Amino acid sequence: MTQSLRILLADDERPARRFLGDLLASCPDVEVVGEAATGREALALIGALEPDLVLLDIQMPDLGGLDVVAMLDVATAPQLAFVTAYDEFAVQAFELNAVDYLLKPVGRERLLATIERARGRLRPTPDERARERQALQAAYDIATRRSYLERIPVRRRDEVVILPVRQVASIVAEGELLHLTTIQNERFTITYRLHALEARLDPRRFVRLGRGTLAAVDLIQRASVMPGGTYEVTLTNGQKLPVSRIQAKVLRETLLKL
Repeated sequence: MTQSLRILLADDERPARRFLGDLLASCPDVEVVGEAATGREALALIGALEPDLVLLDIQMPDLGGLDVVAMLDVATAPQLAFVTAYDEFAVQAFELNAVDYLLKPVGRERLLATIERARGRLRPTPDERARERQALQAAYDIATRRSYLERIPVRRRDEVVILPVRQVASIVAEGELLHLTTIQNERFTITYRLHALEARLDPRRFVRLGRGTLAAVDLIQRASVMPGGTYEVTLTNGQKLPVSRIQAKVLRETLLKL
């Protein structure tokens, strides 16, 4: 007999909690043990109820989901799956070893996959549990130190593609979207602020070409002089990107002279 997975719901919006509760009611071998409307309430209920899995909203008025995670005891923390209407926090969520990252509105099949992933993490041997705790502690330490990103999780339909940063040739902003082009000319799109992502990338790897463009320094193959004292750079994947007048000066002083 499969042991019931004990789940806590944490979302400041009652309709969102009701929606998830109704979905979970149709899922086998799960039990909703409590609901929290705030981050602080979620912390209290996690300690009191010891759930197996917490479905945690990223954005709540007092403490957001990421803030809640930072305040948990790593050794006793439950499995966590973040739920949000936006995917701009996916990077932080996966750094924190989350079971999953669910975008609203959550579909039943997607939720079932999350439940099975969480259930699988509950069956480790003592040695596996020790290694998992060490890995989780390391993940928390890395997130706290804000070290440079090595991977970017990108959602594509019902899957998450883990994109190594070393494969990214350029990042171009378009409104609320960022278009990531790889060395192989694959294109991925995420919802994230360019300045926020730039702050988490190694500045030795990427250079800003303009207000909305970053390029991998080692992949810049040549720079062509354009009217007005600007440049157009060509990357090793053939991609051509304009350089703003302000950044052209930076480029001349860093990459274009010995």
